[in-house]
Amino acid sequence: MEINILAFGQVAEITGKTNWSVPYVKDTGELRVLLEKSYPRLQSIEFAIAVNKKLISDNSELNDKDVVALLPPFSGG
Repeated sequence: MEINILAFGQVAEITGKTNWSVPYVKDTGELRVLLEKSYPRLQSIEFAIAVNKKLISDNSELNDKDVVALLPPFSGG
């Protein structure tokens, strides 16, 4: 079982990756802890999490093969 990760902007710069998989974790809170242990610099930035193209709040349940996007702050006009 695994979760697919997509990273954008500053998150991709910190991780050095734009697309990878991690072992299954039960929720987004656990995923955030795993990512911050693997990439400590992530602790210094804010980023939103989307699961299967929907923005979610912390501790949303994850399922096998979910696609999680890590979205740093961005501006637009």
